[in-house]
Amino acid sequence: MATIGLRAWVHGRVQGVGFRYSTQHEAKALGLTGYAKNLDDGSVEVLMCGEQEQIDTLLGWLKAGGPRSARVDRVLTEPCQPPTLKGFTTG
Repeated sequence: MATIGLRAWVHGRVQGVGFRYSTQHEAKALGLTGYAKNLDDGSVEVLMCGEQEQIDTLLGWLKAGGPRSARVDRVLTEPCQPPTLKGFTTG
């Protein structure tokens, strides 16, 4: 199976509600690498690298609203070249 990369920008009430850490937990459980980081505009950028099925699962979780404390209004995505990363971090 091929490793792919996907970058997502999650908009809504996604900062200050444990969103990055919940995303990290979900991603690690799926065996994905990447990161979730807050952006200055109030959104969260999520880079996910791994198998298509696991990426689709995490993307579905993001689109469904992520953790209960968050409110996701929209998720924008863009395929990317998967960088060589170890683990899934928050930044």
